[in-house]
Amino acid sequence: MAKKRPTRATSHDVARLAGVSQAAVSRAFSAGSSISKDKRERVLKAAHELHYVPNKLASSLSTARSNMVAVIVGNLNNPFYSESLQAFVTGFQESGRQVLAFSVTDAADGDEVVQQAVYYPVDAIVVTAAPLSSKLLKISAGLGIPIVMFNRHLDSNRIAGVHCDNRGAGARIAEAMHSAGAERFLIVRGDPEGSTSRDRVEGFRTYLLARGVPPTGIEEIDGASSYGASRDSLRARFRAGDRPRPDAIYAVSDIMALGCLDALRTDLGLRVPGDVMLAGSDGIRQGRLSAYDLTTIRQPIEQMVATTLQMLESAEDLKNPDMIQVLELPGEFIPGSTVPRPPRDKP
Repeated sequence: MAKKRPTRATSHDVARLAGVSQAAVSRAFSAGSSISKDKRERVLKAAHELHYVPNKLASSLSTARSNMVAVIVGNLNNPFYSESLQAFVTGFQESGRQVLAFSVTDAADGDEVVQQAVYYPVDAIVVTAAPLSSKLLKISAGLGIPIVMFNRHLDSNRIAGVHCDNRGAGARIAEAMHSAGAERFLIVRGDPEGSTSRDRVEGFRTYLLARGVPPTGIEEIDGASSYGASRDSLRARFRAGDRPRPDAIYAVSDIMALGCLDALRTDLGLRVPGDVMLAGSDGIRQGRLSAYDLTTIRQPIEQMVATTLQMLESAEDLKNPDMIQVLELPGEFIPGSTVPRPPRDKP
């Protein structure tokens, strides 16, 4: 015969033992709630004796808030997404919320993943990597679930969000390479559907064209937003030998740049920056390792996450088209050793 499961203590049991109201028990376990120190201690002591654990899902039914936020991240093989997710988990936990994480892999349909998130009782959805269809926006609006875009944006600005100045990032890398004497440029682009890659490519191109670099001097290849694809794509481009070798390569994310750097040095036997310059964008920790020391643009992840949390504090505003904000924050240029510094920048 199956063993009977022990009865779980309820908030009523805790309230009776502590000599307080059930509402006081609820406040004792709610971050930021008003309750005296004495009452809180009595409640926690009674809860400990009864092995009581608050049922967050049950309490969400009475408050109409689950204190859960869905975070849609890209492939976690890219350290930028794992670093962003860690920052979100820390930030949400400090504010008494929990993260329900979903990953959009290379093979997954972003729209489908985001649609899965709305099946859960989440208070909001943060999207760091996935295109959003008008159908999905309509579904989330109908359910009253606000969406915040992180490090990406929609051209229509119908969705609140915060992102790095990606056009400025591309332009700053182009400036560093152009100032160092590069004349032939190669862009290793990422997801063509994503605003991040598109904006970085546009910023890079626009800067160079404005300074007289001919369109034929700016080439593009696909890096599929991954280390392996970027390494393979760059190696194939150089070994083809049908075009002049570029002086400078801009991979639109650091993980792609690391793949390119290993292709150049290990697979092709070239010196960086002696034979060819290379830079990325994002500022991931791996790029700071002495083996890479990558020139890049560091995204202000902590500031971007904090801004996202502030937006979610005013969740009702996110449902009002007139109150929607799309904020752009500047990145920081990190002068690694993969792009030569002009004489005036050298210590």
